[in-house]
Amino acid sequence: MIFAAMLILGTMIGFVGAGGAGVAITLLTVGFGVKIHTALGIALGTMMFTTLSGAISHLREGNVDLKIGCAMGIGGAIGAFIGAGVSNYISSADLKAATAAMMLISALLLYVRLFHSQFTTSTLHINHSFSSPSRFWIIALITGIINGFLSGAFGIGAAAFIQLSMLLIFGLPLYKAVGTTMMIIIPISAFGGLGYLISGHLELSLFVQTLLGLMAGAFIGAKFTRMVSLPVLRFFMVAMPVLGGVILMFSR
Repeated sequence: MIFAAMLILGTMIGFVGAGGAGVAITLLTVGFGVKIHTALGIALGTMMFTTLSGAISHLREGNVDLKIGCAMGIGGAIGAFIGAGVSNYISSADLKAATAAMMLISALLLYVRLFHSQFTTSTLHINHSFSSPSRFWIIALITGIINGFLSGAFGIGAAAFIQLSMLLIFGLPLYKAVGTTMMIIIPISAFGGLGYLISGHLELSLFVQTLLGLMAGAFIGAKFTRMVSLPVLRFFMVAMPVLGGVILMFSR
C-alpha cells in the first residue's frame, strides 16, 4: 500500500518539479500512522533519490540551469543539515503544525507569484542582474541556506520556496525553475536526511518502500512537464502543497 501510494505521488512530483516531501509526510503520518519525526526523516531522505531520477530527465529536456543549481545546492546542503538538528528540539505536535503551515505558506507564495506576477514585480522591484560573480554567489548561497534550513527543520523539500526564489530573484522561466529545483533538492535532501539519520529518525523498511515508489513515479512524471499548458502546470504546483498542508493540519 505504501509503495502504491508513493508511486502515484512520485508521478506528481516529477510532473510538477516539486520535491513532494511535505505531501509524503502527510501520507505517512495520516495514511499509515508513522510518527512525525520518523516521517520527516524518511520523506526528506528519499527526496535525494527521487529528485535524482527526475533531475536527470529534466536535464535531458533542457530544463536545468546548472550555475544557479550548483550555487543554491551548496548553500542548501549546509542549511538542511543545521535544520535537521534543530528539529530534534521541536515537539511532535508543534512540528506537525509547523510542517503543515509551511506547506500552506509555500502554496500561497506560489499562487501569488504564478497567478499575480505583475503584482509581485511591481511591488518588490527585484533586479535579476548581478553586478559581479561574487555578488551572484553570495546571494545564491544565502538563498540556498535559508531554503535548506526550512527543508531540514520541517522535513519538507521546500520546492515551492526554491522555485519562488529562482522565479523572483534570478528571473528563470517557469520550466527551468521546475527542473533546476529538482537538482537543488538533491544536496538538500541528502544532508537533511543525514541529519535525521544521525538523530535515529530513519526506519529502513519504510524508507525503502517510500523510496522505490517515489523514484519510479518521478522519472515517469518528468516526461509530462512540457506536454501540458502553463496554466495546468501552475495549478498543480499550487494544489499539491495545499492538499497536503490542509490534510496534515486538521488530522489528529
